[in-house]
Amino acid sequence: MELRKLGISEIEVSCVGLGTMTFGEQCSKNLSFEILDFAFENGINFFDTAEMYPVYPKEKTSGDSERIIGEWIQYKKNRDRVVIASKIASNNPSGIGATKLSWIRKGGENLTLDKHNITNAVDLSLKRLKTDYIDLYQIHWPERSVGTFGKLDFEYDPLDTWTPIEEVLHTLNDIVKEGKIKYIGISNETPWGILNYLEIAKKKKLPRIMSIQNCYSLLNRVFDIANSEVCIREKCSLLAYSPLAGGRLSGKYVDGARPENARYTMWPGRFSRHLTPRGDIAVKKYINLANELNITPVALANAFVLSRPYVASSIVGATDVNQLKETLKANEIKMKKDIISKINDIHLSDPNPCV
Repeated sequence: MELRKLGISEIEVSCVGLGTMTFGEQCSKNLSFEILDFAFENGINFFDTAEMYPVYPKEKTSGDSERIIGEWIQYKKNRDRVVIASKIASNNPSGIGATKLSWIRKGGENLTLDKHNITNAVDLSLKRLKTDYIDLYQIHWPERSVGTFGKLDFEYDPLDTWTPIEEVLHTLNDIVKEGKIKYIGISNETPWGILNYLEIAKKKKLPRIMSIQNCYSLLNRVFDIANSEVCIREKCSLLAYSPLAGGRLSGKYVDGARPENARYTMWPGRFSRHLTPRGDIAVKKYINLANELNITPVALANAFVLSRPYVASSIVGATDVNQLKETLKANEIKMKKDIISKINDIHLSDPNPCV
């Protein structure tokens, strides 16, 4: 497994990371342990979670993904050999959706990124993870109103308020000094957000963001439009989530199929940004290309993401070990220029059909 530098930090993460939002909902504790074991034994050292996981979020299971990881680390005694990333939820109407995450620190409008909320969130995550430090702590989405989770356009709201980035960084700086987190990152952010975090940190001598975790796949390459240049030139790594567009690029949902225990089967109407008629057309084109190359659609999709020069890790999810096995085949594929050219032809025929 290839290890890649996380930003300019001292951390090296496996180019394939394991996302854990299925742990505690689609995956039982025993199944989660089985997936974690297989990942670790096959070179994955980077595990990503969040205080609001598992998904789809609800009060009964809130925090269970972190709890399962914590119990696994305690059982394996491997804390010094894994990189653990977690995230804090915040108050963004485009981010939290209808639930308003009312069970997390009183939820809704109370989910600001002030000192009390961040400090409390970190302490609770540490407790659930059964560790005294988190390697990478991320802002799950901006507190301010921006296009997030399927909404690309920025709609200016003169009444919008949010915790200033400098204040957020000062709080995180205090927590870094306490040794509770090593590095910080952001997620679901814009070029403006990245550059402000970097500039304020530089001017005020505050912690620098090492990464941004945004959606990126064959069906959603919006990151390439502006964020990619920022990340390359500022040495801020992309941690790409949904490299299979929520499983769409595996082909398992083609022609309206709904496999048992799959997210679109369990939560009809949720994650709809991945489920579009335009996406169906593109998925079939990528499946045909994979067949032409004699590889699986999953391997093609993941190999493409891994080929991007700004990607430190492609974060994949799994609901069984076989899914993870198939994903890891991407490490064996070299994205030659002719393959990239064919991918770009499909992309340019209808760019970003699932955002």
